[in-house]
Amino acid sequence: MNIWLLSLIILAIAVFMVMTGHGGGNFFIIALVLAGIEMHVAAASVQFILFTAAFFAMVVFGRKKFVEWKLAVIMGVLIGISALLGGFLSDYVEGKWLKLILSVLLFFLAILMLKPFIANPVETIKTGWKYLDIKSFDKTLTYSVNLLIIVPVVLVFGFVAGMVGISGGSFMVPLLVLVCKVPMKNAVATASTLVAVSALSGFIGHAAAGHFDYRIAVPLAIGGAIGGLIGGSIAIKTKPKLLKILFAITTLVAAIIMAYKIFY
Repeated sequence: MNIWLLSLIILAIAVFMVMTGHGGGNFFIIALVLAGIEMHVAAASVQFILFTAAFFAMVVFGRKKFVEWKLAVIMGVLIGISALLGGFLSDYVEGKWLKLILSVLLFFLAILMLKPFIANPVETIKTGWKYLDIKSFDKTLTYSVNLLIIVPVVLVFGFVAGMVGISGGSFMVPLLVLVCKVPMKNAVATASTLVAVSALSGFIGHAAAGHFDYRIAVPLAIGGAIGGLIGGSIAIKTKPKLLKILFAITTLVAAIIMAYKIFY
């Protein structure tokens, strides 16, 4: 497939995925694998695409003050470390097993995205060593973060995301909304920041393992960057909750396609 035609496909995927805060790595990786790109090279390229798309989306969201920076820093550090390790160690796992991990991950994603979201958070302050209370960026809400849930979940998801070449953003939105009680639009914006951190760390790990091919990654990243700008702008005016059921269905389709590619 022509690399610039593939870049246009990446752009279209980026617009839709940035709008919902899920990064889009699961669809990016399928597009690249179906285009005949080797799995490890595809994973490295996807991490680079994810970073550019998420970075430009983060700029759009940040200007409108939707990003909860304190939560982004805490979760970003955790996911950055684990994604870096996952990307580096991916060289020791066969491409077939990476596809299997991704397929199972996507099935779980589809189920998770069908869970109802809490549209309006209720402020409840919890005390104890395992809770971390964080004021929202606009000082109107306080989020009680359960460290016993957030820390291990983010570390595990970050590691797997870095290994298979996806962002982990698809897990971050439900985690922020259901566990931290962050409003949906703020969760989408914050997840975009986490996607950028995770993708950059995962990309560095893959690059260190020798998987980066700039002739593939750079043209596709241009499409991702443009998609990030467009998607972020649309998301500010759209209710991402309306897209979650459609996203769950398409994620399930993606899982089936990837599972098929394991054996054929």
